[in-house]
Amino acid sequence: MAEKKRTENSKDGADKAKKRQKKEEQIISEKNKKIRELNRKVEELTDTLQRLQAEVDNYRKRCERENQEFRNYASAKVVENMLPILDNFMLALRNTQDYKQFVKGMEMIYSQIYDILEKEGMRPIKTEGEKFDPYKHEILMTEKTDKEEEDEMIKEELQRGYMFKDKVLRYAKVKVLKKA
Repeated sequence: MAEKKRTENSKDGADKAKKRQKKEEQIISEKNKKIRELNRKVEELTDTLQRLQAEVDNYRKRCERENQEFRNYASAKVVENMLPILDNFMLALRNTQDYKQFVKGMEMIYSQIYDILEKEGMRPIKTEGEKFDPYKHEILMTEKTDKEEEDEMIKEELQRGYMFKDKVLRYAKVKVLKKA
């Protein structure tokens, strides 16, 4: 009887071991399935990421190309507006025998150039009757004055300065009065 019990116990033990093994295999199978599912998701996300990176790279390249194209052709309108001036220069240079006509032609050309630049946003920096401003003027010479109210006032413009919209293109070179 003891042997029968042992056999039954062995049988029960073997059954339990088989059940445990089957359960472990099922758990492993589920884990492997989960791993495959996660690997598939990782592959999908990696693919999506690579596509997005390519899109961003293509967008960056397109923006660079468009910016370069804009820079290449930004001044085309100004150049186009300057063509009649070039024609007038040619005409003026052909009429060098008549001095008055030549001077008149040069004045017209100057006026045309000035108008075009003004339309593009260029304007002269004011100096006459102005107080010295280091953000717009450059002192080349000074002259002494006894009058307090004339201190730091611009006496003479030596070279005209220009602004383009809000940016100084060239500082006005000036002679300034200084209190002695």
